[in-house]
Amino acid sequence: MSDTDSETQVFRPDDQIGGMSLAYVSTQTIPASHSPVSTSGPIAWMREKMFSSVSDTIVSLISLAVIILVVTSLMSWLVTNSVWTAGSLAECREIDTGGCFAVIVVRFSQFMFGFYPSELYWRPILAFALMFVAAAPLLHDTLPRKMLFFSAAYPLLAYWLLWGGSVWGIALFVGALVLTFVIWQLLKGFNMAIAAIVAGLFLVLWFMFAQGSVTSFIDNTIGFVGLESVESSKFGGFLLTFVIGVTGIVASLPIGIMLALGRKSNLPILKALCVGFIEFIRGVPLITLLFVASTLLNYFLPPGTSFDIILRVLIMVTLFASAYMAEVIRGGLAALPRGQYEAADALGLTYWQATQKIVLPQALKISIPGIVNTFIGLFKDTTLVSIIGLLDPIGIMQPIRSDSNWNGIVWELYLFVGLIFFITCFTMSRYSMYFERKLDTGHRS
Repeated sequence: MSDTDSETQVFRPDDQIGGMSLAYVSTQTIPASHSPVSTSGPIAWMREKMFSSVSDTIVSLISLAVIILVVTSLMSWLVTNSVWTAGSLAECREIDTGGCFAVIVVRFSQFMFGFYPSELYWRPILAFALMFVAAAPLLHDTLPRKMLFFSAAYPLLAYWLLWGGSVWGIALFVGALVLTFVIWQLLKGFNMAIAAIVAGLFLVLWFMFAQGSVTSFIDNTIGFVGLESVESSKFGGFLLTFVIGVTGIVASLPIGIMLALGRKSNLPILKALCVGFIEFIRGVPLITLLFVASTLLNYFLPPGTSFDIILRVLIMVTLFASAYMAEVIRGGLAALPRGQYEAADALGLTYWQATQKIVLPQALKISIPGIVNTFIGLFKDTTLVSIIGLLDPIGIMQPIRSDSNWNGIVWELYLFVGLIFFITCFTMSRYSMYFERKLDTGHRS
């Protein structure tokens, strides 16, 4: 057979063999045709979900009409007829009938910084910017681990930038932290829990009774070196919200982990203390703890003791969030299969080695949704401090509305505050979802 005879022949529709027409045979796959528009896509979805029957069609049309009416009116109030440049509410009404957002422009700095001195705005702005630098290595594992040293030093740096004061006080506190670590290292060989309690007690007593007097002595002897001090009464607006919220979030997680581990401990006294603390805090409203921090706590302190109101609130908010965080993490610990603990025992790991390398990483991964939910709830609960006289964004509205120029304005203030809270909480929620996908062994980031 020749090469020509062995080649595959392709027949055209008009080819004939023996007087019979041959059908066309394709030599390649025919592309799939698109499905009809009426059976897929948005039109099919609307037909199935909104217009599948006469009653569904009527309800859908009425709902669409209401939505269009509400959105049109809202956009008119927010955008078309809104006023952004005016000196008073009466002036806004003379210009147009929409939202008087000029109050946000005029009082923006007060919303952001409260009564913080305007010439020192650079300090909270710098502290806020450095917060992202400090959080970066904790949120992204691709960054150099050396940045964690700055993350560890950031709380003291932020405190010094916001409140100011002598640099000797910061140096003394760092020295106290180092001494606390030395005490813990010396005692942990006997008992890890006792070492942690003694070291923590030393740090608290130093800060409450020795820090201020020793700092004043050095300032008087060597001379003051530092930043201008700013009283806590000057803090307000979103500056106060972020100070309380971020501090509570950062501090409540490690404390909650220790409480969760203590609740599962085999030591009866430690377990009883952790259970009692968690159940007491969870059984008391946060506003009650804030009232204790603002008023009753002074009765239990030695006469003449000065205990900053914001520091008291930070302690109570952190303790409150820690109790809920402990229960979230305890749920993650309970979700781990028993085989993980048995595997750690089979490897000969100690309790703390197994907890650090096997138990906690998996428990925290399981608990991510609950942890972030607690963070979001804590950040929103910071608005309760307005009840005890602190001028957070909700509290700052009162002096604004008391001004005769803006007396009677309401919706614009709440809308602006709600928008900032939504952006912050939504960002935390989106990051937690990204972090879950990143840690999911079935997906790649």
